[in-house]
This record gives sequence, structure tokens and C-alpha cells, in this order.
Amino acid sequence: MDTKEYIDSGILELYVYGLLDDNENIEVNNMAKSNSEINDEILSIEKSIVNLSTSFSPFLSSENFAKIREKLEIKHGVVQMQTRTYYPMYIGWAAAVLFLLAIGYQYTQLDASRKQVAAAEIEKTKVQEALVTAEIKNKQTEDALAIVRDKNSAVVNLGGQAVSPESFAKVYYNKATQVVYVDAKGLPEPPEGKVYQVWALKLNPLTPTSIGLLENFTADNQRIFAVDKAAGAEGFGITLEPAGGSASPTMAQLYTLGKV
Repeated sequence: MDTKEYIDSGILELYVYGLLDDNENIEVNNMAKSNSEINDEILSIEKSIVNLSTSFSPFLSSENFAKIREKLEIKHGVVQMQTRTYYPMYIGWAAAVLFLLAIGYQYTQLDASRKQVAAAEIEKTKVQEALVTAEIKNKQTEDALAIVRDKNSAVVNLGGQAVSPESFAKVYYNKATQVVYVDAKGLPEPPEGKVYQVWALKLNPLTPTSIGLLENFTADNQRIFAVDKAAGAEGFGITLEPAGGSASPTMAQLYTLGKV
């Protein structure tokens, strides 16, 4: 409000009578220091009160004081102070909230980045494992082909026996190196808890020697297995045994048999 409105508001009279609170007194003091018209009006009000009090009585009674106050309120009304706003405080809180939101967003982004890096590392490990597995299988295939193509390797056909007449297998046996590979494509998948066991045979007298188990049978689509070396083998047989193999062949579970 302008100076005239401020003077007409009645706040200066209340100030002179000491009816304002501390904050309002400070405000009027500051206004009086910066505005000569307001300061002059305050002096004028004080002079009028002094003159009034001396002309009627050396003391101002409480009844007269109340009447003066009532007249001031009737004339000017109760002074309504403007509500102070606290924009700086609100702005500070808003800035703090925005800061916390920004920190939370950055943390979320960092956590997402860490998860992406971890996922990439896992995927990299899987690819490396797949490459290693492929290299191992490739090496096994090359070794098997080398045995098959070696002129010193004999192909021993193993025919199906009574327990499974439709079964068959092939043994690639290099007599010079004693290396043995078994092509078990013609064998059915073993039941759960069972495994095929390969035997090198001496025929006179019949002496079987275990040269290995065909483990991970269902996982190997080619079903070509390298087993232990066999010295002077005269035949080969394959039986179905309990998981882990047996010390001697279960003849009732003889699936294939063949002579070198």
C-alpha cells in the first residue's frame, strides 16, 4: 500500500499506544526511518495525545483510554496486517525435494547400468563356455575321424543280442596304438539309473575287461565315444549296467557283441 493508505490504516495510532506486537513495531519503525511523512504523522499523533491528556487531566484514566481506542477502531477499523508469504522457505524445500529425486534417479540409473554390466559378463561367460565346448567336440570329432580313416584301424561290427536284437554298434580299433572308439548310434537310450559298459574280450578262455562307460549318452547326438585302450583285444561287447558300471558284465543284459 502507498504512504497515504498506510497512514489511514490506523496502524500508527496503535503503534503510539503500544498495541502492536514486536514484529509490527519493527515494521513501523523501519517505515518511519525511511519515510518522513510517516515519521511526521507519528509525532503528530503523540503530540495530540499529550495535548489531550494535559487539557483534561494530568492522568489518562482507563475509561478514557478505552473510549479513545473504541473511537479509533470505529473510524479506521482493526488494522489487518498483510499475510507474509514464505516463498524462500518453499523454494528451499522444493529444491531439496528435486535434489533428492535427482539423486534417486541417478542411483536407479547406476543400478541399472551395473545390472547390464553383470548380465553382459554372464552372457560373455556363456559364450566362452560354448566356444570351449565346441572346440572340445571339434577336437573329439577330429580324433574320431583320424581313427576311422587310419589304415591300421579295424572296423568291428557288433550285432544285437537276445535282450535287444535290433541293437547294433561299431568299434574302431587301432591295433597299433590300441586306441578304441565306439559308435553307439544303434543303441537305444539307456533307462534312468543305467549305463552302457564296453568290454574288450579275450576269447580263449573268455576274459572280459572293462574299457569304459558310455556316459552322457543322451547329451551326445553323434554318440561316438572314446574309451580306454585295449591291448590284444579279440572281440568287444556292450552290456547295460547300473550307473557307475560293474566289475564283470551282466550277460543277461548283453546288447551287442562282435569279433575283431
